[in-house]
Amino acid sequence: MYQEPPTPETEPGKRYVVIEQTVFILLVLLSLAGIYITDFNPDDGYGYWLAMVFVFGLLSVFVAWLQAKSGDADFGRVLKAQAMHWLHTVVVVIAASFLNKSGQLSGVSADLMILLILGLAAMLDGYHVGWEFSFLGFFLVGCAVIIGYVQSFLWACAAFAAAIVAVSLICTFLRSKVRSLDGDET
Repeated sequence: MYQEPPTPETEPGKRYVVIEQTVFILLVLLSLAGIYITDFNPDDGYGYWLAMVFVFGLLSVFVAWLQAKSGDADFGRVLKAQAMHWLHTVVVVIAASFLNKSGQLSGVSADLMILLILGLAAMLDGYHVGWEFSFLGFFLVGCAVIIGYVQSFLWACAAFAAAIVAVSLICTFLRSKVRSLDGDET
């Protein structure tokens, strides 16, 4: 007998994979823009990174909403966790900005500290939203280390970004293959 293929609504998590990957790549590109700003004008970089905390927070809520639509998560519970997570991140980033303004941190040091804070926040957010955010946090922390050790860090961070995006796309492709094989066996 003919059996209709399942609709996207009955396959949790499968429907929005492309959008989640697009958000991940967008955040990597925005992070590279912040690294460029850090290189070009370190004293203004912390303002960009502060704005990025809000962008990261909003996009992680958007991804959580997509997951709730596909039945992967309870949006109300995840929204509360996201709000507290990113609010605390904003508080710590603002504190780092105050240290910069008081002269305790130089422009590059403040930028690196905020980059590390944002990287940690993204890594921890991956627990709620998905592995892509943890991977993004790993990228941000890696870039902070690259900035500290490599003279021409823009090119090194861009190469690292290309590698991170490539690995992410490969992992997503392999996960979709595994899901399709699991679906064929049942």
